[in-house]
Amino acid sequence: MAYTVRMSTTPFDDPPFAFGVYPGGEAGSDDGVVAGRPDEPERVEAALRELQGPTAPFVVRAYDRFSDAAAPSPYRATSPLAYERYAREGRRLDLVLLFQSATGDIDGFLDFVRERVRRHASLLYAVQVTEEANFTAGPDAIDGPYPRVREALVRGVIAAREELDRLGSAAPAGFSVTPTFGDAASFWPAIGALGGPPFLDALGYVALDFFPDVFRPAAPDGEPGDVRGSALHVLRSMREDWLPAAGIGPRVPIHVGEHGWPTGEGRPYDRQARVVEAVVRVVHQSRRALNLARYTAFALRDANSASRGEGDFWHQFGLLRDDYSPKPAFEAYRRLVAALGPR
Repeated sequence: MAYTVRMSTTPFDDPPFAFGVYPGGEAGSDDGVVAGRPDEPERVEAALRELQGPTAPFVVRAYDRFSDAAAPSPYRATSPLAYERYAREGRRLDLVLLFQSATGDIDGFLDFVRERVRRHASLLYAVQVTEEANFTAGPDAIDGPYPRVREALVRGVIAAREELDRLGSAAPAGFSVTPTFGDAASFWPAIGALGGPPFLDALGYVALDFFPDVFRPAAPDGEPGDVRGSALHVLRSMREDWLPAAGIGPRVPIHVGEHGWPTGEGRPYDRQARVVEAVVRVVHQSRRALNLARYTAFALRDANSASRGEGDFWHQFGLLRDDYSPKPAFEAYRRLVAALGPR
């Protein structure tokens, strides 16, 4: 089934916009998951309060993993542990429900989705069903490689919306993707055809996980293809090309579900702060034209700040070091939230 969507030429007047952060240190990598010292919840909460300031809502992102009972995932079931503790004092939960069933157990996953929605309904900012389902060549720490993941995405969004409606919750249900250029863009018409009107009616947003100048170098600042230009190009491509290919219209908001720039060997702290500021500003400045509703930083702290070596950057996405001392990017993001965040 093919869909044609006419883009609105009228900017959105003043779409709601929220800032947030993943409050953990554990991160995915090409080889699975990297984890360091355990979280210290009191220090996490102190950092969240400092980042949040007077802004409300402020979003905390958490991951909850579904896998087969007979062959459970080797990775931790939730990240951070006991994530619900951070959803208070004006902070709301962006709950990511991971589908990592090697057997493609859709029915079990739908039960999991409904149960987690019921458990956390009063805390929710949004429910994300699956993580990067389009990235089929990715590591097993994300959902793309698992069988029947597209079906899990479509049916999971519908199930989440039904359960939210039953509970009287206005929190939106959505899913996330990585950038989809070239052959990868076939994901979108496939999702639209698989889900059809029930899926499109249930869909409240689509999240983008993207990391300009991390996996592919950007041009120097101020030149075509720099971080700012790269970020804007991806966001426009998503709004103008990818989403319409699935029948997803301009009234469905885009959320930036994950964005960060890791430090490490040859990756200086001041550069991280500049990248965070550049991307936050381009997202915020484009929110009306592209209907962008959220920016979430990845991540609050490093998994292991002592990791060294080229390509070992997975451990150092944090705005804080693993001892919770701030990098310059922490203060840069705090200032941006204070200046641009909702009250």
